[in-house]
Amino acid sequence: MTAPTPNDPRAVATAIACYSLWGLLPLLFMAMAAHGFGAPEILAHRAVWSVFVAGLFLLLAGQWGEARRVLATPRTLAWLTLSAAMIATNWSLYVFATTQHATLEASLGYYINPLLNMAAGAVLFRERIDRWSAVAIALAAVGVVIQTIALGHVPIIGLTLAITFCAYAVIRKRVPASAQTGLFVECLLLLPIGALFLAWLATHGQATGFASPAGLAWALVNGPATVIPLVLFAWSARRLPLSTLGFIQFLAPTLQFACGVWAGEALTPLRIVSFVFIWAGAGVFALGAAQRSRAARRAMALSETV
Repeated sequence: MTAPTPNDPRAVATAIACYSLWGLLPLLFMAMAAHGFGAPEILAHRAVWSVFVAGLFLLLAGQWGEARRVLATPRTLAWLTLSAAMIATNWSLYVFATTQHATLEASLGYYINPLLNMAAGAVLFRERIDRWSAVAIALAAVGVVIQTIALGHVPIIGLTLAITFCAYAVIRKRVPASAQTGLFVECLLLLPIGALFLAWLATHGQATGFASPAGLAWALVNGPATVIPLVLFAWSARRLPLSTLGFIQFLAPTLQFACGVWAGEALTPLRIVSFVFIWAGAGVFALGAAQRSRAARRAMALSETV
């Protein structure tokens, strides 16, 4: 495993590419919706074609043996079934949000996700929340309250996206499987549901993805669009300190926010205020992560000189 170095330009560029792809993903779903795809069909294509791309990367990484071991271990398979349910719920809601003019609310979910992860770490793994983290969580909480007032209802989409992805991360933390193997098995578990739904659409003449070569091209794009960012993330995460990733990860919801504004979603003054608090919380989180990383490096350097 490559030691994390804060100045590895290839890893920084890879992380930026990863989060940029995640941030621009709404444009793909918006384009597919304009082409006639419904959110359920988009999700089904995502589940089906991701298996083949994930399998290809698994083959290139030489991890087929690990995948076979996971599939033969009931306990590990049960955990991955649960994580597959969480990521499927997350995907479903995200596709729905980006095709139903709720991308801004979806971006809120991914802004608060790292803060929710921090809170979950404190509750479930007894990780300490320092002053920076407490302030970040408090600012985000204020932002969510203001967002609730601005929308006239609790931002269910944003909160559910954050909660399901946090639950997914917690589950995967417990699963003894590499990132690529776990993703492949999750996609494999979701494959029958996606395939059956696409078959039902085809028999009823409602499968946009099989109606024309252009429709099939749009459908096939979902495989690499789902898997490639995850592979880029796995590569860069092994080569960058968490503080650097902490800064870069907010690129994705920022681009999602921009996609929502570009698509003409309502951005009222009160909603802007809510996002100011969310952005402030994200900034405090990133600064706190940078400070913790510097402190850890100083402690390591001191221990090496003793």
